[in-house]
Amino acid sequence: MTYQLNNKIKDLQPYDPITGNYSIRLDANESFCQIPKQVVSKILEATAFMSYNRYPDSLAAELCRSFAAHYGVRQEMVTAGNGSDELISVIYNAFLMKGEAMMTLTPDFSMYRFYSSIVEAKCTEYQKSSDLSIDVDDLVACVNKNNIKMLIFSNPCNPTSLGLKKADVRRLITSVNALVVLDEAYMDFWTESLLDEVDSYDNLIILRTSSKAFGMAGIRLGFAVANLTLTNAIKAVKSPYNVNSLTQMIGSIILNENELIHTATAKIITSREMLYSEMKRIENNRSDKMQVYPSVTNFVFIKMNNAKKMYESLLNDGIAVRLIGDYLRITAGSEKENAELVKAFEASI
Repeated sequence: MTYQLNNKIKDLQPYDPITGNYSIRLDANESFCQIPKQVVSKILEATAFMSYNRYPDSLAAELCRSFAAHYGVRQEMVTAGNGSDELISVIYNAFLMKGEAMMTLTPDFSMYRFYSSIVEAKCTEYQKSSDLSIDVDDLVACVNKNNIKMLIFSNPCNPTSLGLKKADVRRLITSVNALVVLDEAYMDFWTESLLDEVDSYDNLIILRTSSKAFGMAGIRLGFAVANLTLTNAIKAVKSPYNVNSLTQMIGSIILNENELIHTATAKIITSREMLYSEMKRIENNRSDKMQVYPSVTNFVFIKMNNAKKMYESLLNDGIAVRLIGDYLRITAGSEKENAELVKAFEASI
């Protein structure tokens, strides 16, 4: 007999990022800020003689301590992961039983829906309003009506670049019977985080990443923050040695470089504002072709009459951005990268 893949994986395709040699990469929401040489020297010195023959610290205690100190939260509420993606998978496996209902929003981060299929949960998608905003009261009613066990969404949102204010998120958390997983991957670029009050809720897990403001996409590092009951469950379910020794060491060093992080974050916000301003200028002249959404992230989100044509034109100019249906998501780059993008964009519209 021939072995057959089961139904939940037989039609899956591997993740397919943009490949090719493009001089400007504005497609993955990475930081354009390089780690300074003096910090690189610290990393090289610290990692030169590590005990590579030993397993890493299972709880990543020093790394979690550095994260907790940077954000002013309690270390025991922090779990480190091999990127936020791993933590999403771990949380699904821990808190969802087969066949239970979960909910995410549309549009939002596509991996939320993907992982639900792997754990065989029933995923319901809540459609955002036509202007991509969220009607919190309607969402609350929908969650409770459908007996949703877990609600997960990004705030600020990837890909819409919009965000919910603290008061709205608080009202949501306290009004639903579900576990709320709040992905704050882009919150370093905004001021509406609930991280400092996460311990006040028995149904809240907050996700954070090192790939955006910290400029550490290459080491794959994310964090989950929750009260002790939820945190202990996450730590019990995750793999024992999920964050390798190099990532733990590098992450700890970067998280202790507060001035570096604040400076890099400020540069990224300035870049986003420049890019947004230029896109709005073009929109003012070509409002029949495009609509630019406000942004509280490190990218801008644009609806276009022919997004695919613009996407392909930019690729031909050596510039990679993200195509999402009728929209383009463009990461804020360096001053030079932004200028080249704007020039190519304006010439093609």
